[in-house]
Amino acid sequence: MTEAVSVPRAAARLARSSVLEQDISRLKYASESREEALRRLGIESVGDLLYHIPRRYLDFSRAYTIETAPLGQVCTVVATVDRIVQKRPRPRLTVTEVYLTDDTGILQVAFFKQPWIARELAQGDRLALMGKIEFAYGFKQMSSPHFEKLDAHATGGTILPVHPVGEGISQAWMRRIVSGALESAATFCDALPASLRARRGLMSRSRALRCIHFPSSMGERDLARRRLAYDETLMLQLALRLRGDANLLDIRPVAHTPGEHVQRLYSALPFSLTDEQQAAADDILRDMADGDHVMNRLLLGDVGTGKTAVAMVALAAAADTGTQACVMAPTGVLARQYATTCAPVLERAGIRSALLTGATPAPDRARIVEGLAAGELDVLFGTHAVLSEDIAFSHLSLAVIDEQHRFGVDQRASLRAKGPGADLLVMTATPIPRTLALSIYGDLDTSIIRHRPNPGAGVATRVLDETNRDLALGAVREALASGQQAYVICPLVSERDGAEELEDVPGIERDDDGREVRAPALHAVDTEVERLSRIFPDAVVEMLHGRMGAREKDEVIDRFRAGDISVLVSTTVVEVGVDVPNATVMIIENGERFGLATLHQLRGRVGRGSLAGRCFVMAPTPRKGRPAPAHERLEALERTTDGFELAELDLRLRHEGEILGLRQHGGVTLRFVDLDADADLIEAAHADAVELLRESPTLAARTLIPLRFDVIDRYGDIFKEVSGG
Repeated sequence: MTEAVSVPRAAARLARSSVLEQDISRLKYASESREEALRRLGIESVGDLLYHIPRRYLDFSRAYTIETAPLGQVCTVVATVDRIVQKRPRPRLTVTEVYLTDDTGILQVAFFKQPWIARELAQGDRLALMGKIEFAYGFKQMSSPHFEKLDAHATGGTILPVHPVGEGISQAWMRRIVSGALESAATFCDALPASLRARRGLMSRSRALRCIHFPSSMGERDLARRRLAYDETLMLQLALRLRGDANLLDIRPVAHTPGEHVQRLYSALPFSLTDEQQAAADDILRDMADGDHVMNRLLLGDVGTGKTAVAMVALAAAADTGTQACVMAPTGVLARQYATTCAPVLERAGIRSALLTGATPAPDRARIVEGLAAGELDVLFGTHAVLSEDIAFSHLSLAVIDEQHRFGVDQRASLRAKGPGADLLVMTATPIPRTLALSIYGDLDTSIIRHRPNPGAGVATRVLDETNRDLALGAVREALASGQQAYVICPLVSERDGAEELEDVPGIERDDDGREVRAPALHAVDTEVERLSRIFPDAVVEMLHGRMGAREKDEVIDRFRAGDISVLVSTTVVEVGVDVPNATVMIIENGERFGLATLHQLRGRVGRGSLAGRCFVMAPTPRKGRPAPAHERLEALERTTDGFELAELDLRLRHEGEILGLRQHGGVTLRFVDLDADADLIEAAHADAVELLRESPTLAARTLIPLRFDVIDRYGDIFKEVSGG
C-alpha cells in the first residue's frame, strides 16, 4: 500500500520557514551595491550564502617565513611587498615580478600575462601567498601563486577562508557578511534525525556551516565538509530511490516464476555459467519473482564477462510468465550484435525474438509491430526506435537497457511506460567504481561480474609518441600480411569539424616561462583514410563514424566482419558492439584526449579470439617533471587490463562529480563529496537511505518531515511525481 503523504501543516511550515530562506537584503553589512554583487554570484538567500563555501584556505597556523619555506613544496608564506617590476621578455609575454620581504629574507614572485597585478598591489601591502617554493638566481621563488591581501590586523595562528567573489565585493567584505549571517542564523532546523547524526558521528548542520567558513583547524574543516558531504549524498540517494521506486505507483509487478523456458535456456547455452554469472542470474531471478516490488537492478561487468548470457536468463523468465521483454541498446551496431548472439539460443529455448532499428525495412517493421501487439513475439531487441509511439507490447514485463549512461532519463522512462510496473535490468560494460555506481545508480541494486569466462588471447598495449609511429604502422603491415585486420581510431570525423566525444582536456597549456604550448593537431577520419590508403595501397581502407546513416554503418560493419575491409578508420562508434576476432591491431590517435573507460573499451575490440591483439596509443611525450593526468591514465592503460582497477584510477584523477539525470535540464553537481576518498560515507548514506525509506516510503513520518522538504528543495517535488501526493 502507498504510504499516506499528508504532512501536518504546522510541521510543514516549520520545515519551510528556516532562516536559510530569508532574502540577502536582510543581512548585516549587505549594502545595496554588495547585495547586487552577491546576486550576480547567484546568492539570493541566506542559505545560498552559507553554502557559498570557501574555495581554499590560507592556513596561518602553518605559515612559513621566507627562510624556512621548504623547497619543492606548496606552502603558505606571509610577507610584505617591497617592489613591483613589469617585464616584457617577448612581444606577447608580460611578466609581473613582485619582490616581498620579511625579517628572514626575500621572495621573488612571477605572474605571467597578468599585468593587472601591478595595479592591484602596492609597496607595503601585506600578502599571504600559497604556492610551490623554488630556488633560482639566488632567490626563493614562486610562480603565479594564490595570494590574498591581508588586513593590517591579520595575524598568524588563524585560518583565513578564501571565498569565490566578483566585482563589487572583496574577500574581506564577503567574510564579514558571512560571519554576520552565521551570527544571525545561530542554530536552525537540522534535517537529519538526531539518532542518525549520533550513529554516524556527524556534527550538526549549523555547526558544520560555521566550521566550513571559519574553521579553528583544518581537521575541523574536514569534519564540517564530511557532514555536508553526507547531506549531499543522502539527499541524492533518497531522490534516486524515490524516483526509481515504481512500487509507489500502486501498480503490482509481475511475479516471474522460472519454468520451462529458463531450464531450456540453460541447456541451449553452449557453456555453463560461471559462479559469478550464476550469482548474478540468481539475484535477477529472485528480484523478478517478487510480486510486491519492481526489480531495479544494475548488472555491471567488464568487456567479455558474459553479461549477455545472464540477461538471457532474465528474458527466459519473462517468457515463462507469458509476458514480453525488450532489450534497448544505444547503437544499431550493438542491437544487431545482441540479436545475432541471442536469437539462436533463445530460439532453441522456444523464445521468439525480433530486431528493430532505424534501418529495419518498412515491411519487416510492420510485421514486428503486429507481432508485438498480438503477443506473438517474446523479446524485442532494438535501439531507441523501440520507443516510437506505434510500438505497443501485448504485456511488457521486463525492460533491459544496455549502456544506460548513453540514454537520457526520458528515454528510460519512455520504455518503462510501455509496460507499467515492468522490471528493469540495466547493464553496462563500462567498469564503474562502486562509489560512482551508487551515486549514478542509487536507485538500483547492483550485481557485479569481475572475471571473464574466456579471456581470449588478450591485448598488449603500448603508448607511443610521433617519433615511434613506424612501430604502430609496422604492426598493421604485419597483420595485413597475415590476413588479419586493423582499426585506426580518430577523435574527429573531419578536420573542419569540432571534436567528437573528446575528454575535457585543454587544447592549450603553458610552459614554465608562461609560453603557450599547443596540443598536437587532432586526427580526423576522412584525412586518415586518404593517408593510410597511400601507405597501404593494396589494402581496402574505409571509414565509419556516427554521422553515417544506420544502414550505411551496418553495411560497413558487415563488410569488415566478413574480411572485405582490411583497415577500418573510425571514431569511437566502435567502442561497443563490434566483435571481429580477425582484427588484431588497433591504433588510437590523440590518446591523451580520451578517458580511461573509452580507451579500455576501444582496445577491447582486439584480442577477442584466439589471435593476440596489439593496441598502440599515440600521444605526445609529457613535459619533463610535469606529467599531466592524461599521461598518468595512459601509463595505467599500459600497466593493466583490469577494467575496474582502471576505473578506480580514472576516478582519482578526474574526480567525476557530475551526476546526470535528476533534473530534466542539466545535472546535479556534487560539491562536497569526493567519490574516491568518501567511499565509506557514500556506502553509509546509501544504507541509510534504504533504511529510512523502508520505515517511511515517502518520508512522511513526523521526524522525517524536515528531511522530506530538504529533498524537495534540492530536487523538486518528486513525491508528487512518484505518488501523486
